[in-house]
Amino acid sequence: MTAGGDTGGVTCPPGRRRAVNGRRVRAWWDGRRSRAADDSGNAIVEFLAVALILLVPIVYLVLVLGRVQAGTFAAEGAAREAGGAPARAQDPETGTALAVASVGVALRDQGFDDVDPSAALTLTCSSVPCLEPGSEVLAHVEVRVPLPLVPSFVRGVVPLEIPVTADHVAPVDRFRAAP
Repeated sequence: MTAGGDTGGVTCPPGRRRAVNGRRVRAWWDGRRSRAADDSGNAIVEFLAVALILLVPIVYLVLVLGRVQAGTFAAEGAAREAGGAPARAQDPETGTALAVASVGVALRDQGFDDVDPSAALTLTCSSVPCLEPGSEVLAHVEVRVPLPLVPSFVRGVVPLEIPVTADHVAPVDRFRAAP
C-alpha cells in the first residue's frame, strides 16, 4: 500500500510516511529560521542606507546655511561701511569711491570674490546736493549667494541663487561744513 500517491514503488505504513515528511519539513524550517536569525553584515548596509538618506541632505543643508550666513555677514558689513563712508567724506565723488572700496573689502572678506562691488551697492541721498549737513545717506547692498556644489550647466538653466540684501542709513553730521 502506498501512502499519499506515487512513492516510487516503496510501501510504508501511513503513520510512518507522515512522520518522515514532518521531520523533513521541521528540519527545513529550523534551518531556514537559523539562517534568518543570522543577520551579520546587515548593520553595515542599514548604516549606509541611513547615511545616504539622512546624513547627506543634512550636510548639504549645513553647507547652504553656512553660505547664506556668510552672504548675510557680507551684506550687513558692506552696507554699514558703505553708508558711513560718504557721510564722512569731503565730497560725493570721494564718498562714492570709498563706499565701493569698502563694499569690495567686506565681500572679499566673506569669500564673495566674484561679486562686483559697484553693482552690489546702491547709494541714495536724502538731499540734493548730496552730503548736506543734517541729511542722510542710504546704502543698499544686494548679494546673490549661489548654492554650493551645483554644477555650472545646471545654473545656466535654473537660477540657483539666494538674494541677500542689507540697508544702512548713515546721518551726515549737522555741524560739518557744506560741500
